Amino acid sequence: MELEQTADGSYTLYVPELNEHYHSVKGALTESQHIFIDMGLKHSTVIEPHILEIGLGTGLNCFLTLMTAEETKRKIHYTSIERYPLDIETISKLNYPSIIGKGHEEDYLAIHQTLWEEDVALSPWFILHKIEGDFTRYSFEKGYDIIYFDAFAPEKQPEMWEQSLFNSLFHVLNEGGILTTYCAKGVVRRMLQAAGFVVERLAGPPGGKREILRATKSISE
Repeated sequence: MELEQTADGSYTLYVPELNEHYHSVKGALTESQHIFIDMGLKHSTVIEPHILEIGLGTGLNCFLTLMTAEETKRKIHYTSIERYPLDIETISKLNYPSIIGKGHEEDYLAIHQTLWEEDVALSPWFILHKIEGDFTRYSFEKGYDIIYFDAFAPEKQPEMWEQSLFNSLFHVLNEGGILTTYCAKGVVRRMLQAAGFVVERLAGPPGGKREILRATKSISE
C-alpha cells in the first residue's frame, strides 16, 4: 500500500497488487465530494436519511458525510461494509482532516477505530454502523435512502459488479432512493437499468472523470 498525493492536494492510496488507486489521482477529495455528497446526499430530500456505503476504504466518503451532517444539522444513519479494513497506521498518514475538517481529527480516526457491527453515535447528527464482511455474500436489510457504490473498478474487481448484486441493492433501497457511483461504463448503466433503476449520466467532478452515474428507484404510483 503506497501513499500518493492527488491533484487537489488530498492523499489517496495505491494498491500495487491491483494496480489501482482508492480514489481519482485527479483529486480524491474533489471526486468524493462531487459524486457522493453533491450528487448523492444533497440530492436526497429525505429528512433523516439512511445511507449504505459499499466500500469504507479510507473513510473519506464517511468523513465528508459526517462533516455535512454537522454543518446542515441533518441527522444521518450511515452503514458501511468493508472486507479489508485499513490499519490505523495507514489511516493516520492521510491528510483529510487537515484539509476539510480541522478540529475534527479525532472524528476521522473514530470512523476507523470504533467498534464493528454496532450503532455508534459519532455526533448527535451522525450514527455509524460498520460491517466487516464480503459485500458479494452479505444480505442487507431493507430501508436505505442513499447508496454510495464505491467499489474498486469493474476490471479490477469484477465480482463486485454483478447483476445479482445490483438487483439486491435495488431491493433494499426505499422508493425514491438513489445510488451514485463514479463508474459510468455502459455495462454498469445497463445492469442498473435491468435491476429497475432509472439511470442518469451526470457530469463528473471538475478535472476528473467526464461522466458519473446516478440511479433512482422510482416511486410507485
